[in-house]
Amino acid sequence: MYISTSNFNLDYTLDCGQVFRWQRTGEWWVGVVAGYVIHVRQVDGGLEVQTSLSRDSILRYFRLDDDMLRIYSTIKRDTVLEALIHKYRGLRLIRQEPWECLVSYMASSCKSIPSIKDSISNLCRQYGDDLGGHFSFPSAEILAHTTENHLKQTKLGFRARNILEMARLVDQDGLDLGAPFEMEYEEARKLLMGVRGIGPKIADCVLLFAYDKLEAFPADTHILSVMQEHYGQYLGGPVSRLNDTIGQFARSYFGPYAGYAQQYLYYSRISTDSPLSADC
Repeated sequence: MYISTSNFNLDYTLDCGQVFRWQRTGEWWVGVVAGYVIHVRQVDGGLEVQTSLSRDSILRYFRLDDDMLRIYSTIKRDTVLEALIHKYRGLRLIRQEPWECLVSYMASSCKSIPSIKDSISNLCRQYGDDLGGHFSFPSAEILAHTTENHLKQTKLGFRARNILEMARLVDQDGLDLGAPFEMEYEEARKLLMGVRGIGPKIADCVLLFAYDKLEAFPADTHILSVMQEHYGQYLGGPVSRLNDTIGQFARSYFGPYAGYAQQYLYYSRISTDSPLSADC
């Protein structure tokens, strides 16, 4: 399958820390989306894709429906973003499936990106379906019927307890994962943060990457650093509320696509960090 694209860079999009289950082999990227294995590579003018997943699903997953020129013109408020857009042009957000995104970011707390990928790979290998050397992401029902000790064997550590409780909550219809789609950003954020193990940063990641809340602005240690460096003069107030202060400033400054600005700022940090530091 060939898909024509513009303003899209596959390497930046899959390497920028927003997804954890893609691996690069030569010029091909290999991942699993919605239970389908996908092989994809960038070619002149577009993407070459090998998969049984529908074309429309691929377009949706890679957000190829986003108007990048409009997004760029909105977030390019200063020379910082202008330079990052020039350097990483084509980096797009991924439109992830909510359940997988939620578990993945709950698993990410205070872990480096390689460690996050390792534990999620272990989780899929242990609980997912074998797709021929690749594995589907386990459902809430499957995880709800395991134990905390078994989950810890995937290297989730203390995160296993919260993920298990959340899986049982979803399995028992105590949390409707479709509800945030119908809510405004603040209401959806409050809903997710009502679950143990989901703080402001995790909630914002899930809202940005799974629920089309493009105003969400996740603030981890990398974002705290880059925002204080470039926009520190705007970030007054108590340190205890710095995450909220950053998000509020970003939405007022970058506008409705603040989440896109966040990902370019974030990638400017992790693309040069070696090894990647803990993400708390």
